[in-house]
Amino acid sequence: MIFQQLRIGDYFRIPGISFACVYRKASSSSCTLDMLLRPIRRSAIVVPLNRVELSRYIQQRQEFLTDLDD
Repeated sequence: MIFQQLRIGDYFRIPGISFACVYRKASSSSCTLDMLLRPIRRSAIVVPLNRVELSRYIQQRQEFLTDLDD
């Protein structure tokens, strides 16, 4: 799949980049990684997260943020 085919708000990974890096489509030409806006080519190859991967990612993110508060 290519970046252009994603909907705004979809979570994805980029092949060849660390498995821990999860991006979110922010606009037709940008995405976010750790809340930082980054440009991306519309033709970039991406791997959308499925429901299980997304659930796991959100859970890990919440645990990380909770640990920061402690």
